[in-house]
Amino acid sequence: MLLRFHDLILSRQAEILDLIQLETGKARLHAHEEIQAVTVAARHYGRKAPAYLRPKHHTGVVPTLTKVTELRQPRGVVGQIAPWNYPLELSVGDALPAFVAGNAVVMKPDTETALTALWARDLLIEAGLPAEVFQVVLGEGPVVGPEVVRHADYVSFTGSTRTGREVARGAADRLVGVSLELGGKNAMIVLRDADIEKAAAGAVRACFSSAGQLCISIERLYVHESVADAFVARFAARTKAMRLGNSLAYGADMGCLVGDRQLETVTRHVEEAVAKGATLVAGGVARPDIGPYFFEPTILDGVEAPMAVCAEETFGPVVSIYRFTDEDEVVELANGTPYGLNSSVWTTDSRRGHALAARLRTGTVNINEGYAPAYGSVQSPMGGMKESGLGRRHGSEGILKYTEAQTVAQQRLLPLGPSFGMDDEKYAAFMSTSLKVMKAFRLR
Repeated sequence: MLLRFHDLILSRQAEILDLIQLETGKARLHAHEEIQAVTVAARHYGRKAPAYLRPKHHTGVVPTLTKVTELRQPRGVVGQIAPWNYPLELSVGDALPAFVAGNAVVMKPDTETALTALWARDLLIEAGLPAEVFQVVLGEGPVVGPEVVRHADYVSFTGSTRTGREVARGAADRLVGVSLELGGKNAMIVLRDADIEKAAAGAVRACFSSAGQLCISIERLYVHESVADAFVARFAARTKAMRLGNSLAYGADMGCLVGDRQLETVTRHVEEAVAKGATLVAGGVARPDIGPYFFEPTILDGVEAPMAVCAEETFGPVVSIYRFTDEDEVVELANGTPYGLNSSVWTTDSRRGHALAARLRTGTVNINEGYAPAYGSVQSPMGGMKESGLGRRHGSEGILKYTEAQTVAQQRLLPLGPSFGMDDEKYAAFMSTSLKVMKAFRLR
């Protein structure tokens, strides 16, 4: 079913691209990122799910005498609360492994982007999914969301950290599992040996895809002081050259924000920073001449606490430049946030990049790209540390979270207790000797 769904999306992508653009305002190329993500996930779980879910045999407490099998049982009904910013990928994309693991899904999409989720449901049914196992409930989040949490056997939530805490509390009250992908204040680090041209081009993708309304996009940009001026000049030139557009066609470099609330937050963060002494390197103004929610891609320099843009998630096309002198300093700065979702390191020294990546407290780190390599590698887990969430999507964790592990152990020939006339003391001595032998033979 998933592999048929994969083909249907690709063959009918013009429909869903139009729908995503109409509901979110993002550029067509950024809408196509959702198609890429969903089809990769469909292909992966369509082919790999049997290996993830098949029974696994383990060594028992007494080898050969104890036969142990680990089974994976579906949780039942998964309650999914999906956000507006990636209405295809973060709705049905997260539901695919839940279905393959044997669950039903009750999805609450954001009301701003509900048509995309409903279109995806129809396509899954066309691909062979029984209609009863996928229900979509519509309504205001504060009304419908708690009801989904109140009745689900497992909860999957993507959204703000504040709402994620409420979802976690509701799930904890009922002792049901939960996975949360929450906010981020993601950092990009440009080391002194980075290719500046490539880093500047990558920063445009990292900061302004989907108008910055991406949980894993970059909002803090740390540049080594020796290359900062050259980098900022190139980055600013590329940013100022970006084409804004609202056409249902390829060609625009960036679309618009999703609505009034996002526009208000972006405007407030930028205006407050400038009023408190930050410098506008590029952008900084709304563009109602293009559309009601357009805001120019914006670069700020000289940002300091307590400016809101310094620590709060903006979730828009705004990035702040910071300069650093050594790697210990930048690691401390990059990690100096409650969030830990994604980060990016730019260097021409692969070993150096991997060493620095291992010191960053984020669920994903991308070297010489902003976010796509880690997110697109669906065999590997993706999620947040600290206040950026619990659990992971993708890979084995992305499907096994929708299951309950069940251990079935069969004892054969001899009981795990005194036998053959042994009293308790002789049985304890026999087992002590057996444990030493098993350690000597390196049994696990």
